[in-house]
Amino acid sequence: MLFLLLVVPSVVARSFTVYNACPFTIWPAVFTDLTIGTAVPDVPTGWEAPPFTAVTFTAPNNWTAGRIWGRRDCNFTTNPGPNSCLDGGCNGGLLCDPHTGTGVPPATVAEWTLQGNGNKDFYDVSLVDGYNLPMSITNSVGCPIADCPVDLGPNCPSPLKGPYDSTGFPLGCKSACDANLTGNPLNSPDCCSGSYNTAATCPTTGVQYYWYFKGNCPNSYAYAYDESSNTALWTCNSALLANYTLTFCPPPTTGSSSSGPTPTASSIISGTAAASNSGSTVQPAHSGASAPARSHLAILGLATCGLFATKML
Repeated sequence: MLFLLLVVPSVVARSFTVYNACPFTIWPAVFTDLTIGTAVPDVPTGWEAPPFTAVTFTAPNNWTAGRIWGRRDCNFTTNPGPNSCLDGGCNGGLLCDPHTGTGVPPATVAEWTLQGNGNKDFYDVSLVDGYNLPMSITNSVGCPIADCPVDLGPNCPSPLKGPYDSTGFPLGCKSACDANLTGNPLNSPDCCSGSYNTAATCPTTGVQYYWYFKGNCPNSYAYAYDESSNTALWTCNSALLANYTLTFCPPPTTGSSSSGPTPTASSIISGTAAASNSGSTVQPAHSGASAPARSHLAILGLATCGLFATKML
């Protein structure tokens, strides 16, 4: 009798850890643009993260156009939907809708496309949708750190500052696009939209308050075409199979070269977090654990352009 041995190759996956180093509860959210690819990580699209806890999950080696961000001051019991959080909320409540749940600005966003063009991982920390939490992306193989470790809320320019918590403390800093400073977000140099929708017609000089974001967080994506700065979009050889850690409220020891005030409990704490009906499970982290918007990965043929942030909440 002839027996045939079938060898089925295992699917390569990467490990992702989301660590809340903030001294208050946040609600991380995950979104994958399913119009670009079908690979999704094995984690709920939203969960409650008490202070100093971490969630680790895996993502397929071809995860494309993935986004992770944090939400603040959420209450999903009495106020479901995109307005359930003071910032960063999404359609679906605690669990963001897999098709329309990208998040309400302002929100600091971590973005990935694994195994992209040239067999590279592409990743960035984006302030294109504004700012609501400090964050850093580190990895296991020594590739560059993407981060915005500075609390941009308290010193945010007045036209951009907010929203505010119940004590009047600013929990975010809007982008010039989201603040609609020009009055026409569909044709605005702040939004790189309409007649300003190319790198040539949307230089940094036309984006109001660009240097507030880029000056404080030089390793972040500060506006839609910021790849020209060479410190916005980061890459890592996909063959190295890097595992990634996203840290909210990272300490200065992450190796960032960013300038400006680093976040502290007194500078970013927002008071008592709202109650949640979350059933998510989190594990304590080990000590020391590490308005239109253009998709940043569009320039690499990895995602599509469009009104990504404002139309898919």
